[in-house]
Parts: sequence; structure tokens; C-alpha cells
Amino acid sequence: MAFEPVRVACIGMGWWSDVLADAIKRSDKLKIVACYSRSPEKRQAFAGKYGCRAAERYEAILDDHAVEAIVNTTPNDVHLETTRAAAAAGKHVFLDKPIANSIADARAITAACRKAGVVLALGYQRRRESPFRWIRRQIDDGVFGKLVNAEANISRDRLGKLDLTSWRYTAKGMPGGVMLQIGIHYTDVLEYLLGPIKAVNARLAQLVLPGDNPDVASLVLEHESGALATLNASYASASEYYLMNVYGKEASAYYDLHQGLRFLKRGGDRSSPVALEKNDAIRDELEEFAAAVRGEGQPEMDGERGTASLAVIRAGIESAREGRRVEVAEVLSRG
Repeated sequence: MAFEPVRVACIGMGWWSDVLADAIKRSDKLKIVACYSRSPEKRQAFAGKYGCRAAERYEAILDDHAVEAIVNTTPNDVHLETTRAAAAAGKHVFLDKPIANSIADARAITAACRKAGVVLALGYQRRRESPFRWIRRQIDDGVFGKLVNAEANISRDRLGKLDLTSWRYTAKGMPGGVMLQIGIHYTDVLEYLLGPIKAVNARLAQLVLPGDNPDVASLVLEHESGALATLNASYASASEYYLMNVYGKEASAYYDLHQGLRFLKRGGDRSSPVALEKNDAIRDELEEFAAAVRGEGQPEMDGERGTASLAVIRAGIESAREGRRVEVAEVLSRG
């Protein structure tokens, strides 16, 4: 039987809503039928661009039986309100990371979707990128042996490119600044590759960008396996850059934005390039969501995993504020 596209409504119109909508247009598994933003101009522009209906009220989307699911890119602090309403209306939810700004909200979102029996998927596309999928396969096959260490960097140049009124760049809307905004992508990749993170030592700084939020973050991560990882995240660097090096007793992998992925086995004297095709990670996560809506499998990043991911960042924020090592379990126990 042919796969019937999941009919979705997009809520929260901004630059990332368009990124997700573009990915939906590249897929035959989902179809945008409606949109909503509090801004009439934004919703009309989105509706014109993607050929869907612009709703004047969120309730109109929730009452529309033609809408099966919500693609939610609203501000973090209204994730609970918007997702709980969607779940109560029987709508499945694809929610962009982070799941929320607080553990309490994250747990309430997860519980609301579970109670309503709707699918909740979190948008963490970085872990799906082909270099990390390749590394994970080698780890699963035992090629790396014991994992001991990793180092990562995720950086962008935001000087002169940010709107200081946007929730994404305020301490209230995005606690921890760059750590929660983009650092969470690579803490997630590190957990995907090296296993759960047990504790965090972190520092934050505001060095270049105006406003009230950190633009540089450095974290030392203790994994439950005993492996240690470091992550640097920045909105104040000269250019966009990504790095992920993973070290095992028997092999190591080196990834960066400019040189791609390289691999070295123990005893070798130089790394070799790994030829990989670039995959469509955002489309892939949306299609996984669509399949789950149709009863085929479960989302890789669900409410529980999204909550655990948030707890790592909350531990980092607390560590930077109090100047101490913070265990993730401590954060979760108080959530």
C-alpha cells in the first residue's frame, strides 16, 4: 500500500521554520497544509511560499481534522503550551530542539504526548549526518575498541547578523546562550557516539556579541563509560566551523567541515579519507517522524531522550554559574 503523506501544519514562523518546510518539500512523506504565526505578515508570507492555508488562530489548526501533525518551531518557553494543546487535540508533534528551557516543562511535554497517545519527535539532525552514522557503525562493530576521548567544536559568526529582540539571543529565551542554541547539537552527537554523559564542567563567556547572553562556551564532559570529551561552542568566531574527533584504543576518526572524515587504525602512521555522500539529515528525521505517525517505528529522539539532552546543558549552565562539576542526575532529580 502506498504511503499517504502526513498532513502537517507549521507553527512559529522564522528562519528555521523555512528550513524544515524546505526539507518537507524534498519529501513525499509529508505535506504542508496549514501554518500559523501570531504575525499576519509572517504567516501570509509562509503560506504564499509553501502553498498552504494561513490560519488566523492556532485553535483553527487544532480544530482542523485535515491536520494530522504539528511541526513546532515556536520559542522554547512556549513549547509546553503549544505542544500540550496539540496533543490534547490529537495532533502528533515534531518539535525542534531543545524540548524546552526547563526539565519540568520537558517532562510535562513528554507526559502530555504520552497521555494523548500521539507521537513526539525532537529535531536533532546533526547526529544523523553521514560522518557520525559511519563512526557509530564502526563503534558498534568493535573497530574502535574502548572509547577513551573526543573533542568537538561547533562555531558560527553571528556578529552583525543577529536580531537582539529575537528570543533566540536573549538570556530569558535561550538560557546558556550558545551552549543551548547550538552546543546542544554536539553534546547530543557526543552522547550518540560515546554514550550517556554523567557530569559536566563548563565555562561561559560573552566576548563579542551585544546583548545579555554568552557567545562562547567550553565544556568538559564525563561519559558514564569513563571516556572524557571536550566541546567548544561559539557565536563569536571568524566563520562557521564544525569538528568532531573520536579516539578509541584501536582506532580514531577525525571529522571537520573543510576536510571531511578521516580514519586511522592503531599502528597506522597517517589517516585515510573516508568517502561519504552527504545525506539529507533534516529530511531524514522528518520522514522518520512521518513513519512513526503511520505506526512504523519510533522516533530516535523522543521526549525522554530530549529531556536527557536538555539536562546535560542545564548541568553545564549550572556548572558555569557555580564554578563546580555538576552531575546530570542531580539536574534531573530536581526537575
